[in-house]
Amino acid sequence: MLYVAVLTIVDQELNAKVRPAHLSYLNDLYKQGKVVMAGPFTDKQGGMVIYKAESPEEARRLAEADPVVKEGARTLELREWSPLELPLA
Repeated sequence: MLYVAVLTIVDQELNAKVRPAHLSYLNDLYKQGKVVMAGPFTDKQGGMVIYKAESPEEARRLAEADPVVKEGARTLELREWSPLELPLA
């Protein structure tokens, strides 16, 4: 199943400090097949990560272990996602 994490920056200074660890964490999970896609929003207020996990609990564990979340630089909104298979017809 896929899970979308919206990570909103609440502390810009702390976010800048923790961002290298955040990117390394996401890259490691991508190599493990646990992150499908990730990136910042163009308004510079945060970003989004799409996790591939076996359960909501696993997805939450992965998202909460992200350094930007653990350190309090960003808030986390995690939602299960069911993408459409396009084209529809």
